[in-house]
Amino acid sequence: VAGVSCTAANADALEAIKTSGKIRVSIDPAAPPYSVMDESGKYVGSEVDVAQKLAKDWNLELEVVPTAAANLIPYGLGGTTDIVLSTLSITEERKKVIDFSKPYSAIQVVVGAAKADNISKIEDLVGKQVAVTRGSTNDSEITKVALPGTNIVRFEDDSTSITAILTGQTSYYVTAPALLTTVNKKNPSVQIEPKIVLKTNVTGIGVKKGETALTEKLNEWVSGSLADGSLNGMYRQHFGLDLPPEVANAK
Repeated sequence: VAGVSCTAANADALEAIKTSGKIRVSIDPAAPPYSVMDESGKYVGSEVDVAQKLAKDWNLELEVVPTAAANLIPYGLGGTTDIVLSTLSITEERKKVIDFSKPYSAIQVVVGAAKADNISKIEDLVGKQVAVTRGSTNDSEITKVALPGTNIVRFEDDSTSITAILTGQTSYYVTAPALLTTVNKKNPSVQIEPKIVLKTNVTGIGVKKGETALTEKLNEWVSGSLADGSLNGMYRQHFGLDLPPEVANAK
């Protein structure tokens, strides 16, 4: 009973947003190229672009609330922010504590290799040196499917993994497409691209549970922004790829 009354009492986030003329958005500022503070002190990145478009389309002022990854959901639940827009993968565990809009983007786990390399399946990695960042979801995914004879080389962080690719220590890198873009920016001659998709995690906008009106309005906005190509355009601008079908065709 308490849960029901709490939901009813708090189910007015959309009205509060309209009244204030502002939308407060939790974004992790330490997740380039999704979101980061640039040298001039401005927040930039793919998630910031999405948040700016949402605020503009709704004729609202945008307030970016810099939020450490561990606090993204607590901030959303506690009312510090109105929504969470920060590479939040939609998972069954998270759906128990927070509501999500329909998917607007995705984070894939891919095996990257040079454009000229013709690998296309897990079997092609046998006998190869494959870089991955230790303890990451990328590490978990490649460990699950790698065949005997695949030499998984684990590095302590993404920077070290990227260095291994740039120096030729390894030729294959298990990561998100965004970090392949980072590799190519550091050395355009590398021309590394996604070759094998291990997993696609779709991301949604996080909303406090029970805020049905806000969630429905966000769903309308996502559907419209997918239909007019603007979300795909932003994704392509940052990652050089189209949104995966899991997002583009989501109902």
